[in-house]
Amino acid sequence: MAFNELYQYSLISALMDGVASHGTPIARVLEHGDLGLGTFRCMDGEMIVVDGEAYQIKADGSAVHVDPETTVTPFAAVTRFRATATRKAAVSGMAGLEELLNSIFPKSRNHFLAVRMDGAFKKINSRSVAGQLKPREGMVDVCSRQTIKTFEAVKGTIAGFRCPAYAMGLNVVGDHFHFITEDRQRGGHILLASGFETDGDVEIEAAQLSKFYLELPTEDDEFDSATLKLQAQGIKKVME
Repeated sequence: MAFNELYQYSLISALMDGVASHGTPIARVLEHGDLGLGTFRCMDGEMIVVDGEAYQIKADGSAVHVDPETTVTPFAAVTRFRATATRKAAVSGMAGLEELLNSIFPKSRNHFLAVRMDGAFKKINSRSVAGQLKPREGMVDVCSRQTIKTFEAVKGTIAGFRCPAYAMGLNVVGDHFHFITEDRQRGGHILLASGFETDGDVEIEAAQLSKFYLELPTEDDEFDSATLKLQAQGIKKVME
């Protein structure tokens, strides 16, 4: 794939329906991008991809580097990232980031954005999950058992995407970001409601994405039997 094209494996609606027992090797995902996010088989933890390396953030907030050849993901979104805009700025929460991105990309309403932030953060509120307790358990139930961690005075990287409204059900509409510390030892999914606050200026890199490639699971009975009805409120709930 060329730079700044979004590759996605499976659908967020599939996770909502509990389609997570199988997937594709992370090595295949990394062929398409070096920055992104996702989850793991049975929704066991949060995934962040930074600099072409994939990390699993477990329920206790600890992060481990995964073997891409032997580890499988039921959902992932990545891009071969090259920033088209770079800023140094202090940001307070999702609202502050939204304002900044809107000023950088005023005509991005109906496009995907890839975002990376590196620096010192005063506070980050994040979560991770321990996965399904049984096959076909949906994402809302999995996230009802989430573990919330607050990181204070920490350096690290935030990575993720902003998706346009028409992508609801395919992906998550709006902002979806994961975090990992500079030493790659801790992290999580950033909660939209409480979010994050930088400790002074951080480096913010972003790019508008105009091509979107979607790969669906094949020979997967769970996926083939799933209803995949739009669950917009449920998707919003698990992101908060």
